[in-house]
Amino acid sequence: MRTTKITIPLLCLAWLTSCQADKSKELKTKSQELEVKSVSKVYVSDNGDGTYTNPILQADYSDPDVIRVGDDFYMTASSFNSSPGLPILHSKDLVNWQIVNYALPVLPEEVYDSPQYSKGVWAPCIRYYNNEFYIFWGDPDFGIYRVKTNDPFEEWEKPVLVKAGKGMIDPSPLWDDDGNAYLVTAWAGSRAGVNSILTVWRMSPDATELLDNGRNIYSGHDYNHTIEGPKIYKKDACYYIMAPAGGVENGWQLALRSQSIYGPYEEKIVMAQGSTDINGPHQGAYIETQSGEPWFVHFQDRGVYGRILHLNPVNWFDGWPVMGEDQDRDGCGDPVRTHQKPDVGREWPIASPAESDEFDGEKPGLQWSWNANEKVNWSVSMPQKGFLRLLAVPKPTGEASLWNVPNILTQHLPAENFTATTKVSLNIEWDIWQSKQAGLMMLGNNYSYLAIRKDADSFYVEQIQNEGANLGGFEKSIAKRRIGSNTVFLRVKVEGPDGLCHFSFSEDGENFRPIGEDFYATRVLWSSAKLGIFSTSEPGFRIGGCADFDWFRITK
Repeated sequence: MRTTKITIPLLCLAWLTSCQADKSKELKTKSQELEVKSVSKVYVSDNGDGTYTNPILQADYSDPDVIRVGDDFYMTASSFNSSPGLPILHSKDLVNWQIVNYALPVLPEEVYDSPQYSKGVWAPCIRYYNNEFYIFWGDPDFGIYRVKTNDPFEEWEKPVLVKAGKGMIDPSPLWDDDGNAYLVTAWAGSRAGVNSILTVWRMSPDATELLDNGRNIYSGHDYNHTIEGPKIYKKDACYYIMAPAGGVENGWQLALRSQSIYGPYEEKIVMAQGSTDINGPHQGAYIETQSGEPWFVHFQDRGVYGRILHLNPVNWFDGWPVMGEDQDRDGCGDPVRTHQKPDVGREWPIASPAESDEFDGEKPGLQWSWNANEKVNWSVSMPQKGFLRLLAVPKPTGEASLWNVPNILTQHLPAENFTATTKVSLNIEWDIWQSKQAGLMMLGNNYSYLAIRKDADSFYVEQIQNEGANLGGFEKSIAKRRIGSNTVFLRVKVEGPDGLCHFSFSEDGENFRPIGEDFYATRVLWSSAKLGIFSTSEPGFRIGGCADFDWFRITK
C-alpha cells in the first residue's frame, strides 16, 4: 500500500527550472528509443507488479546524483580513474535504468594515462540550469571541475577547472533567485589535512570560477563526523543541505536547514540503518516526480560488490524530510526493502544497464571502461567480423603484474551471483609466443585471471593469481591446461555474498572444465572488484599480436 505523503517543494532554482522545462522533440525521441535496450539476466529490481525491491542497481555506481528534466531522470556517479568517466544513466521511473553516455571521454590530467586507482572523479553532482546540463566533480588532487551540454545523449563540452587545489571534494552548485551562484564543498582529510566541514563559495553564474575564498558553514566534529557529499537545495527562503555523515559503511543521512546560505544551520538525522540489514544508507540525490512525490536515491556499501544503489520514499513533516519508513515516528526513517514504485503517470518497461556484449558495434558497449585514459592504439572494433580486437600492448617497463597495466577493459560486477563467459582467439605474430597473452580477470587488490598463452609445444590456458597486487605483489601460476587451438572459452562463476570465484574453460563452448583454485574477489582499494578482459605483451619483446574477443556474456 502506498504511504500517504505530505509534499513540500524542495528546490534549488536549477532543479525548479528542470521541472518546468518542456523538452525538445529530439530529446524526447531519444529517451523513448532507449526504453528497452537491455534487461539483465542476473538481477532486476522491478517486480513487475507495481513494486520494486532494493537495491535498484546491484552494481557499483558510487556516490549517485540524480535530476529530473521533464519526464526523464538522469543519473551520474563517481568513476574514479576509469576512462571514459562520468557515466550518464537514464530512467523514466527511478527504478529501471540504462547507461546512455559518458560525459568525460578522458580525465583532464596526464597522470591518468596510467592507472590511479580510487583517484580522479569523486562524487559528481548533476544539475539542469538555463537549458543546459551541468556536472561538477571534485578531483582530490587537482580541484573542482565541471562539464556541460545541452544534450546529455551527445558529446559534452571539455572540462573547466573551476577551482584548483587539493582536498576540495563533493561540489554541489546552487543558482539562487537573486542572480548569485554558489558552490558547496566538503574536504578530503587525506589531501587537505582536515575533514568533517562544509564550505560555501561564491561562484560565477557561468560556473567557470569561484569568486571568493569560501566560508565554512558547518562542522560535524561533535556529532556528525565525516560529513561529506553535500547536496544543496532551496525551499522558499530556506536552504537545505542533504549530506551523509558517520562514514561510508555505518553512517547516516543528515539534513541541514537554514534561512541563510551561510547559516547557522539546524541539523537532523533523517535516515539511518535502524533495525534493517541495510548498512550506511546515505549520500545521494533528492528528487520529485512529475506528480510531486519526493524520493531519495542513495548507496549502500557492500564490500567487494561496491556501493550499490537504493531508492527510498520521502515524507515531509514540520519542514524536515524523513527518508524511508519512520516506523517509530521519531523523525528518522529506516531504509525500505520493497516498496511501491514512484508515481510517474504510467508503467514503463523493465530495463537494466548493459552487461553482455556481442562486440558487433563500432566500439565496445557503454558498460565498459578502461583502467586509465584510453589510447587509440589499444583496440580495434571489427563489427563486420563481429569481434573486438585487443592489441597485445606491452606492459609498462619493469611491470611483472597487471596492476599498473592501463589497457584493461573493465566493467562493474552486475549482481551477487552471476557467470561471465567470453570467447577469445589469441593471434601470435613473428612467432614471439612467449611474450603474449589474453584473458578474463577479476581485478582487485588481490586478483586472479585465466589467460590463453602459447609455448613451443602448443596453446594452453593458465590460471594466475596475485595476492597483494596493490602492494607490489607478484603473480604466481596456479594451474595450466593444454588446448588444441588458439581459440578458447573462458569463464568465471561468482557466488555471493563474498564474491567467491570459480574458474573454468572450454574448447567447444559447451563442456567446461574447472581449472585451478577458487578465489575470493577483493575490492580495488575502496571501490568494487571489476571484471576485465585484456591482451598484453611482455616489455622488451617485438611488438605485434592481438586477441579477438568474439563476445562477452553475463548469465546466471
